[in-house]
Amino acid sequence: MLVIRRDLVEAMVAHARRDHPDEACGVIAGPAATGRPERFVPMLNAARSPTFYEFESGDLLRLYREMDANDEVPVVVYHSHTATEAYPSRTDVSYAGEPEAHYVLVSTRDPEEHELRSYRIVDGEVTEEPVQVVESYMFSHTGADDVPDAG
Repeated sequence: MLVIRRDLVEAMVAHARRDHPDEACGVIAGPAATGRPERFVPMLNAARSPTFYEFESGDLLRLYREMDANDEVPVVVYHSHTATEAYPSRTDVSYAGEPEAHYVLVSTRDPEEHELRSYRIVDGEVTEEPVQVVESYMFSHTGADDVPDAG
């Protein structure tokens, strides 16, 4: 299950809308110790395409160096689909090289609504997972949205 803060979801959707009709792409990095998505990093789609995304190699190298220096990992790798559902294409699956990452797709095919779905992609196998959007991570480990008793 992907547990992610609402502000990060809103940032991904805003980036996808901003880059439409081209696909948007980026990473949400987080501490290696927790694997929790924390730092939103929108990237440039070097392909500048409505049907394909590609991280610019220099930007990706800089990002990985930053993550190494900060003891972070790519928790979420996201991109948008502009005319189709939020499901990984064969190309998306072939490019998925982070077995621990959550691959999030945002569909912007409907100008009024967005569709956001998350997947694990390991060795070419796609598994959809639930997404829990939270206001903060403070109590997300309980699996409940309510605040525990002061007791």
